[in-house]
Amino acid sequence: MHYAIIAAGDGSRLTNEGIELPKPLVKINGETLIDRLIRIFNENHAESISIIINSTKPQLVEYMAQLSQKEKNIKLISASTPSSVHSFYKLREHISGRFCLTTVDTVFDEKEFAEYIGTFEQNKTYDGMMGVTAYIDDEKPLYVKTVENGKIEGFYDKYEDGIKYISAGIYALNPIALEVLDHFMQSGQSRMRNYQRALVAEGLNLYAYPFGKVIDIDHKTDIEKAEKIVRHV
Repeated sequence: MHYAIIAAGDGSRLTNEGIELPKPLVKINGETLIDRLIRIFNENHAESISIIINSTKPQLVEYMAQLSQKEKNIKLISASTPSSVHSFYKLREHISGRFCLTTVDTVFDEKEFAEYIGTFEQNKTYDGMMGVTAYIDDEKPLYVKTVENGKIEGFYDKYEDGIKYISAGIYALNPIALEVLDHFMQSGQSRMRNYQRALVAEGLNLYAYPFGKVIDIDHKTDIEKAEKIVRHV
């Protein structure tokens, strides 16, 4: 299994709230966000872990350079990108085979993640299995519309009747999704949620996999919420 982490954001909201560390180095229960993801991925059969970091964050660049020397399966890119989907496109050349992509600030339950990856590895018919959650703690959630068997019909910026879930920001995908990414970027489009819509428009078989609570670390108050998820409080 191959993994990819988008860790190239600016983290301006945390900085404005007094968090001086680059977001990937923020700690949850004593473990940095980036270290936590790398550990979890290695525990779930990581052949490679491709990571893009923000080249304008010298503390992060140094930290990751040292870490990549220790973790031999890490493929590191240092760049400045305008959005998460542009970061994904930068990672694209290092990703091969079936892979799982997430952002560095996504915090989820480890056991649930292991079950999610195990399910994806066993099922060869899905083009993608998207992590979803019924827990909404996001300023601009992406709503995920599904049918009874869990197949995804669409992604919406606003709630519509019958929608149970929002995107959890965890994407397990087959290589065909990279071809869609190429077309998407060549068309001049942007935003990760629009890429997900493109996957549906291209006819890929996407299925929703429900997680419990999943949270993104966007604000200082999210750190405590994330620690409660990790501790199952």
